Amino acid sequence: MTAEVNTRGSLRKRLALILTGGAAVLAVILFVVVRALSAQIAQQGQDNVLSASMSSILDSAVIRDGRISLDFPYSSLSMLTTDADDRVFYAIYEGDILLSGYGDLMVPPGITPDVSQFSTVDYKGQPVRVATGARTLVGADGQRNISVSIGQTQDALSNTLNAISRNVALLGVGFFVLATGLAIWAASFTSGQLRRLTTSVTKRGPQDLSPVAKPVPYEMVPLVGSLNTLMSRLDHTLTQSEDFIAEAAHRIRTPLATVRSHAEATLQRVEHPENRQALVSMVRAIDESSRAAGQLLDHAMVTFRAENLERSDVDLTELLRELVQRMRPIADMKDITLDLVADGPAMLHGDAILLQNAFRNLIDNALKYAPAETAVKIRVAGRSVTVCDGGSGFAADEIHLLSGRFVRGKDTGNKVGSGLGLTIVQAVTTAHGGTMTLSNRPEGGACATVQF
Repeated sequence: MTAEVNTRGSLRKRLALILTGGAAVLAVILFVVVRALSAQIAQQGQDNVLSASMSSILDSAVIRDGRISLDFPYSSLSMLTTDADDRVFYAIYEGDILLSGYGDLMVPPGITPDVSQFSTVDYKGQPVRVATGARTLVGADGQRNISVSIGQTQDALSNTLNAISRNVALLGVGFFVLATGLAIWAASFTSGQLRRLTTSVTKRGPQDLSPVAKPVPYEMVPLVGSLNTLMSRLDHTLTQSEDFIAEAAHRIRTPLATVRSHAEATLQRVEHPENRQALVSMVRAIDESSRAAGQLLDHAMVTFRAENLERSDVDLTELLRELVQRMRPIADMKDITLDLVADGPAMLHGDAILLQNAFRNLIDNALKYAPAETAVKIRVAGRSVTVCDGGSGFAADEIHLLSGRFVRGKDTGNKVGSGLGLTIVQAVTTAHGGTMTLSNRPEGGACATVQF
């Protein structure tokens, strides 16, 4: 079960949102800047045409017989023709006197010769771009100044800007979509580093507290460094705990053996029933304590060796045959038969000491709960070992709990035990990449199967 974690938002979504927001801002800036530049360029083009038209009119002005005569060419106005049929207005003045054109199209004050002025005015209810220039003519009666203003509506310019705006908007949308896709990919790729680190740590076994050695991005170095430091401290603490348990068990088991021998000797000399019963209870308590101490030692040894398995090629059939031979005297004392059935050699690349410890605990459990004059059957099939007894079997409602530390079934009766036997078997099996399965036989009895 995963511990509850206080979460607040998603790093991937937050990063994607920031990048997408940045892309949106850039798209808007792109639209505004490109449209402004386009408007400036388009306006400059219109001003150039207006200036050329105005200059051609000024160039046609001459003084004849003391009067100013303008015979401006047709091209001076035809060059202002547009697809939008923009209207063109002009006004020609000598000083303040209108010589030709629209009288309400006023010439800006302060106009000087050879300097063109451009302005946008509201004329006849619509914006009109006006270019104004002046020229000085020299006649017999002196200098005479004329000025010309050429105005043009801006429908074609507006149409051009609208077309440019649509294209720029489409470009901005495309840029935003592309940037959004890249932002999502970048966010997923960046958060993928965290996911890979999480997966690497999650796939570890319960005893694997080694440092994270895979390369990580520079920004994750503090996190991985802190994680490695935490695992190092935890590994040191667990090692100290296991060493303490092993040392304590070793120091307890030796005096317990001495106390038991004295209790047995005293039992032989005591005849009073109550005293004998007290001594029997004492011997039983000593046996339970001694067994618990022994299994604590076994468990500490299994925990330590599981970190660094000393692997070699092990024949499970031969290993079990030797183990059965050594445990047969114990079985004979209980009138129980040990039957080993094997299809042939079963080779496994594993730690022989740990495997022997696990199988000894399985057979010991079976001998403990098997009734007298029954058989404990041990079968080796390939890389699977099954140990079955003829006892009462496992309780169905607690069978999934029996591999936990110090967990014993409800129907253990007065059997001596510590609740560590199946825990040791489970730890050894897991260290070798196998599984342990507990089940009940249809005809009665319990079975434990270890599959590598």
